[in-house]
Amino acid sequence: MKQYWSIIRPTVTYACEVQVLKETIKNKLILFERKVLRKFFGPTKERDGTWRIKTNNALDELIRHKKIINHMKAQRLSWFGHLHRMPEERMVKKSI
Repeated sequence: MKQYWSIIRPTVTYACEVQVLKETIKNKLILFERKVLRKFFGPTKERDGTWRIKTNNALDELIRHKKIINHMKAQRLSWFGHLHRMPEERMVKKSI
């Protein structure tokens, strides 16, 4: 999990503050996150000896409901607050 939180997620969400989140992009990010988590955690062995992949709910519990889309929305909101507090003469604020 340390690899996911420290390498993969920051790489995927780099510059997410200024990206437009369309529904197709959101769906692709959710699918990517689930695929990576399923690779990390692997299948679950049932009591009867069969193996199955983890459900989406089980994956949500493993990452403590900190989904990538919620993280990106929080980053965007944080950036908006930072931008709002900037002085008017800053180039970034003038461009908006």
